[in-house]
Amino acid sequence: MALVDAQQARRVLDRLVGYQISPILWRSVKPGLSAGRVQSVAVRLICEREAEIEAFKSEEYWTLTATLTPTEVQHLFPAKLHRIGKKKGEINNYGFRIDEARAKELAADAKTQAYLVEKVQKRERKQKPVPPFITSTLQQEASRKLRFVAKRTMFIAQQLYEGLEIGSEGSIGLITYMRTDSTRVAQEALQAARAYIKTTFGEEYLPNRAVNYQTKKGAQDAHEAIRPTLPLQSPADLKPYLSNDQFRLYELIWMRFIASQMNPAIFDGTTIDIQAGTYLFRSTGSVMKFQGFRRVYMEDERESDGEDVNLPDVKEGDTLNLRKLEPKQHFTQPPPRYNEATLVKMLEAKEIGRPSTYASILSTIQDRGYVTKERGRLLPTDVGRLVNELLKHGFPNIVDVEFTAKMEDQLDVIADGKVKWVETLGQFYPAFQTALKEAPDRMYEARKAMEEQSDEKCEKCGTNMIIKWGRYGRFLGCANYPECQNIKRLTSADDAPTAEPEPTDTACDKCGEPMVIRVSRAGAKFLSCSGYPKCKNAKPIPMGIDCPEPDCDGYLGERRSRRGKVFYGCSNYPKCEFSTWDKPVPEPCPKCNAPFLVEKTEKAKGSEVVTTRLACRTSECDYTK
Repeated sequence: MALVDAQQARRVLDRLVGYQISPILWRSVKPGLSAGRVQSVAVRLICEREAEIEAFKSEEYWTLTATLTPTEVQHLFPAKLHRIGKKKGEINNYGFRIDEARAKELAADAKTQAYLVEKVQKRERKQKPVPPFITSTLQQEASRKLRFVAKRTMFIAQQLYEGLEIGSEGSIGLITYMRTDSTRVAQEALQAARAYIKTTFGEEYLPNRAVNYQTKKGAQDAHEAIRPTLPLQSPADLKPYLSNDQFRLYELIWMRFIASQMNPAIFDGTTIDIQAGTYLFRSTGSVMKFQGFRRVYMEDERESDGEDVNLPDVKEGDTLNLRKLEPKQHFTQPPPRYNEATLVKMLEAKEIGRPSTYASILSTIQDRGYVTKERGRLLPTDVGRLVNELLKHGFPNIVDVEFTAKMEDQLDVIADGKVKWVETLGQFYPAFQTALKEAPDRMYEARKAMEEQSDEKCEKCGTNMIIKWGRYGRFLGCANYPECQNIKRLTSADDAPTAEPEPTDTACDKCGEPMVIRVSRAGAKFLSCSGYPKCKNAKPIPMGIDCPEPDCDGYLGERRSRRGKVFYGCSNYPKCEFSTWDKPVPEPCPKCNAPFLVEKTEKAKGSEVVTTRLACRTSECDYTK
C-alpha cells in the first residue's frame, strides 16, 4: 500500500500543478498551453542551454602536433605538445591559449630540438559491457542508433511486448515489459543467454558466472530489464515476421542483452612521453587484444574510447626523427543543444520524472509549441522562452530542477512507508496556494522586464517601438500603447522588423487586385491579396510544378503545418489535398518521365551529417542521383 500511496501522491501532485497553473498561462499568453511539474522543468533545461549557447564567447587556442618516427624503422606516429617546461602556464583544457605569432614561435623553436623518448607506459585496459536496457537507456540508444524519437520507440516496443504472429507458433510477446527502471534479469533468461554465447562464440567469450547488474538507488524495481523473452531466437530468425522498424528495435534489444552477459573487451594501452628541450610531447594509443562483448554490441557514445593509434615499439632514451611539426588553430565550441537522447539522459541524471513519462514529456513540449526540432536538436521557440520566464517568476519552486528532484525523493520516502502521502501534500499545498495568488502579478512584471527598446520608429506616431512578447513570440509594439496600437512582427533571426509585402505581377483570382508576398507567423512566405482584409485570398508561392492529381488545375507550393513543419501542397487546398514532405524539384524523371523529382534528405547512421539526393516521386521508379 505504500507503493500505491506514492503513486497516488504523484498523480494528485501532478494534477494540482497542471490543472491550476495552466489556466493562468491561458490568460497570460494564449489558450491551449499547459504547465507540468516535469514538462516545465524539461523546457527550462532546453531554454537554459540555449541561453548558454547565446552567451558563449569562443576562445582561440592552438595545438602543436609533431609527426615522428624511430630512427631504425619507418613508423610514423603523431604526438601532441602536452607541456612547456614544468608548468602548464599557457595551456588550458583544450590546448594553448596563445595567438598565431606565439604558436609559430614555439613551433620554430621546437623544430630545432632533439626528440628523445622520456617514458613509455604500457597497461592492459578492460572495457566492460553495459547493462541490459531500461526505459531511459532504450530511448537514448534508439535515438542515437536508429534515429527514433522516444514516442516512436515506445510505440514499437509496445508492439513487440504485446505479441506478434511468428509463423505456426502463433502470437508471441518478444520482449519483457518496456517501462522499467530495473536491470534485474530472471535466472532462466541468464542461462539461455549463456548457452547461446557458449554455442555461438565459444568459451572465451563466456564469464565464469552470470553477470548481475546493480539497479540504481531509488528504482522501483517492479519489472525486469528490457530483454528478449526468447534469447535463443536471434533477430535473423524472426526477421521474416517483423516489420523493418520492429526488426531494428528488437535487434537492438537482443544485442544489448546478449552483450551484457559476455566477457569484457581487452586493450593494450600505450602512452609515450617525448622530451624535446623544454617541450614535452605525448602520444597515446591502444590496440584491441580481445573483442569480448564488442563482437556483438557497442554503445555509440563509447565507440571513441581510447585512441586507436598504432604506436611503434620504442624504449626510454630512444631518439626519434621529426618529420613534421604543425601548429593548428582552434576555437572553443559552445555546449551542444539537447537532442531527445541527451535530454532524457539529463532528466534521468537529475532524477526528474519516471521512465514511463519521458516519451510523453518530449511529445508534449513539442506539441504545445514550446520546443521545435532542427536537425535532431531541440530549440526553444519564442513561446517556450516566454512561458519559461513567466513560470520562473510566477512559480520559482515548481520549475526549479532541484525542487523537482527533491519532490521525487519525497515520493520515494512515501513508497518506503516512512511518511504518509497526505502529510507530504499538506506541506506542499499552502505555499503553492500563495504562489497561485501572487503569480499573475509576478508574471506581468516578468513580461514587462522582458521588453526591450528598439530603433524602429512607429510610422503612425513617430515614437520608438518596443520589442514585446505575445502569444506568437516577439513583436514590435508602439510605446504609446494604448493611444497608438500599431504593431509589427519581427523575424526570428535577428529581431529586425519584417519587410513590407513584396509586390508581384500575379492578379488575385477572386477580386482582380495584385497579389503580394507576405510572411506567415510560422515564417513561411505566401501569396496574399493586396486588398486584405477585404479580400482574404491567399495561396502558396508557385514552385513551377503543376499538381500531379488528375483533373486538378492547381500548382505546388511550400506550406507549413500547425506545428511549423514545412511540407508541399496543392494551391487548391482544401479542394485538392495532395501533399508531400519531400521538396519537389521541377525536373522530369529521365527514367519514367514523371513530371518532377523530389529531394530526399538522409542522415548517416551514428552521424550528424545530412545528405540530400534526388529521386523519382513515384514509388514504382527507382531512379536516384
